Amino acid sequence: MLHPDVPTPAGSARTPAAPPLAREHLDRDAVSRALPGRAEAFLADPQARVLAVHDGRVLVAGSGGADGAPRLELRHPSTLPEPVVRSYLGRTLDAGADAAGAALPAGAPIEAWSYETEATSAIADESHWVGLRRVATALDDRDAGLAIEAVALANWHATHRFCPGCGSATEVVTSGWARRCLAEDRLRFPRTDPAVIVLVTDDEDRVLLGSNAMWEQDRFSVLAGFVEPGESLEAAVVREIGEEAGLPVDRVEYLGSQPWPFPASLMCAFRARVAHGAASTVVPDGEEILELRWFDRDGLRDALGRVALPGETSIARWMLEGWYGGPISSSMPWSTS
Repeated sequence: MLHPDVPTPAGSARTPAAPPLAREHLDRDAVSRALPGRAEAFLADPQARVLAVHDGRVLVAGSGGADGAPRLELRHPSTLPEPVVRSYLGRTLDAGADAAGAALPAGAPIEAWSYETEATSAIADESHWVGLRRVATALDDRDAGLAIEAVALANWHATHRFCPGCGSATEVVTSGWARRCLAEDRLRFPRTDPAVIVLVTDDEDRVLLGSNAMWEQDRFSVLAGFVEPGESLEAAVVREIGEEAGLPVDRVEYLGSQPWPFPASLMCAFRARVAHGAASTVVPDGEEILELRWFDRDGLRDALGRVALPGETSIARWMLEGWYGGPISSSMPWSTS
């Protein structure tokens, strides 16, 4: 028996919409990043808007749109203090409005401005600064894409104020899309760390979930790990499951991807099956993974009051709901602390 809201029959997986953070409706306008005078023209443009960012959080309007959904509080640059870093995000694709109701035509330029703690109280009350995990799934595609891009860039700038080669200070260039070492004159660009995340099933179509050593007890998710140098994504899938579960897998199938800017990952989702002829016996590595369990759909539903599953912003939840056949309601909050 599936979740009562699931329209598909028991035992069948479905392909859900795109992963929750794989949403974007924006022209990134990369060709304009290095144009002379772009930054000055932005400040003078009445259609320009800024998304303020601080410590992985974005500015959200006090009241949502007409449908009650939250909206990013996009402000004109003249209404904000000088930021630590400016990053050009791109241009809107469609005509719309900002959170205050002011019209924004298609092509309106958007920047992200990063702030230190001291400046945030002068910009907005603490309640308006909201983390991506809390708000991303409720935002529309334009705002979700803006918020994810802004946080990812802000995280990179915060950790690259000094050159990784010589330790000298760096300066922001190319509209926030690079930093230049002041000593070596070398450019450094934002990096993304690819990771594989794997929905493992056996011949009975049970799903394998594990509990990480860094999580609270009874928190379970699909298995994941970073791709190593010189390794393909598919090879990383086989290696990670072998290392963390002692389980050989094959029939590796790509499902989708989404950014995970906590701080700088790209989650690449795969499905894999227990290898032909291999037993479904699993052995947690005892370091990263402390417990492993196989669940069929009825067993997962029955366990929801006792185990917590990944949050709605994660690609892990998207993968599980695709296997399950529809939404999964869990009364236990997810926490990794």
